[in-house]
This record gives sequence, C-alpha cells and structure tokens, in this order.
Amino acid sequence: MSLTLTTPYIEAPAPTLAPRERETLRHIAAGRTYLQTARHMGLSKHTVDAYLRRIRAKLNINSTAELTRLAISLGL
Repeated sequence: MSLTLTTPYIEAPAPTLAPRERETLRHIAAGRTYLQTARHMGLSKHTVDAYLRRIRAKLNINSTAELTRLAISLGL
C-alpha cells in the first residue's frame, strides 16, 4: 500500500522588500561593508543596519551568508 499526497505543497509568498531594502541587500551581497553601503547610498551606517534588520525579520534570515544567497536567487 502506498501513500499519496492529496494536497499539493503550496509555498507561502515571500514578503515584499521595499526598494531601499532591495538596494541595501544588493550592496551587501556584492561584498560591501555596512559603512561602504551607507556611503554609497547616502545613508548612515545605522540606517543600513536598520534596513538589514527589517529584511532579516521579514524573511526569517539570520546570517549575511543567507542574505547573500537570497540576493543571488533574486538576481540582485
């Protein structure tokens, strides 16, 4: 007797990132530090840190490596 799944797996949609969050993610994934990212975007280091905290909270990501992998998968 084999078991079959009658309900297909449905992946929950990912939360939408704001344009500045996407831009911040792109810079970090490119290997820039928080300070380099802040200077490039015309922001303070604290603002960049806040954007990254929001991204991590929205996507339940804990490390920069995971952030980088996400950026690559999104084509950033």
